[in-house]
Amino acid sequence: MYKTITVIFFALYGCFVVFARQPDYFDGEVTDATIHYAKDSATQASIPFANFSIGTTKYSVRAAYPLRQLEEGEALQIIYEASNPKQAVVYSIWGYWILWDELSVSLVIYLVLFYAAVSITDNPTPESLIEQLEFREEKKRKYK
Repeated sequence: MYKTITVIFFALYGCFVVFARQPDYFDGEVTDATIHYAKDSATQASIPFANFSIGTTKYSVRAAYPLRQLEEGEALQIIYEASNPKQAVVYSIWGYWILWDELSVSLVIYLVLFYAAVSITDNPTPESLIEQLEFREEKKRKYK
C-alpha cells in the first residue's frame, strides 16, 4: 500500500509540474544564452546573469538559484515566452522543472498526510477487529 501511495503522489506531482511552469513549457521558446557575472545594485554581490538575444534585442535575466553552480562564459539554454522575453528562466531540471520550495512543501504535506493516514488505520478498536474477522462476503449471482 505504501508503494502505491508514493507512486500516486509522484504521478500527481509530475502532472502539477508540467502544467504549472512559467514561462509555459508548451508555449515557451528555448534559446541559447551565456552566463556573465555582474554586481547586484542592492547587495553589491556578484550574481550570474544569462545574456541572450532575440533578433537585435539583447536581454539579461538572473540565473542564480540555490545549489546551482554556474561558470563565467558557460553556455546554457533559457526558456521564454515570445510576448515577454524579460521573464525568461534558465531551462534546466533544477530551477525550472524542480523548484526547491515547491518540492519541500509538497514533501512536507505528503509526509503529514501519510503519517495521519497510518496513525488512524494502525490501531483499530477491538470492536472493528471483531467485525472485520466475522465479515463474510455474500455470494453474488453472475446474472440477474
